[in-house]
Amino acid sequence: MDTQQSPWQILATAVQYDNKWIRLTEHQVINPGGGRGIYGVVHFKNKAIGVVAMDAELNIYLVGQYRFPLEAFSWEIPEGGGPLGEDPLLSAQRELLEETGLVAARWEPIVQMHLSNSVSDESGIVYLARELEQRTAEPEETEQLFVRKLPFAQAYQMVKNHEITDSLSVAAIQKIQLMMLEGEL
Repeated sequence: MDTQQSPWQILATAVQYDNKWIRLTEHQVINPGGGRGIYGVVHFKNKAIGVVAMDAELNIYLVGQYRFPLEAFSWEIPEGGGPLGEDPLLSAQRELLEETGLVAARWEPIVQMHLSNSVSDESGIVYLARELEQRTAEPEETEQLFVRKLPFAQAYQMVKNHEITDSLSVAAIQKIQLMMLEGEL
C-alpha cells in the first residue's frame, strides 16, 4: 500500500469562488471506490496563527469577539492569519501585539495542525509566548475585541466546560495542560 499516492482521480477542476482570504475549488473526481462525484476544497491564503501568552504567575490572555460565521461570541487565544510566505513567528508576534498590546521575549512553537482537512488545506501553528511586556493594542478595524487575563487553570476549565470551542484555542490549551503534567512547563 502506497500511502503517499492519492487514490482519487481528478477529471476536471473549476474555481467557484475567490477572494483575498479563500478560494473554493470544485473537482470532478473518481473516488477511491471507483464512483464519480465532486469534491470541494477550500484553499486558505493565510496560515492560522495562535498565541498562548503566559505570564510568570501562569495567567494567560484570552480574546473575546463576536464571530460572524457562528453568529456567537467566542473566547479564544490571540489568533489571526499570517501570509503563507511569511515566517509564522513574525505573524504571531504581530497578532499578539495587535490584539492584546503584549510583546514577548520568549517564543516556542507548541502545536501544528490542520484545522479541517476533509474540506480545506488550512494549517495552523500556535506559539507559547513568555516574558511578557504590556504595550498598546492595535486591533484591526474589523475587530471589536475584549481582552481577559485569567489563571491558566480557569482557561483549562473553560475548555472542559465547552466555553472555549475554537479549535486552535482548544488544542493549545490542552497542549499546555499536557506540558504542565509532563513537567515541561
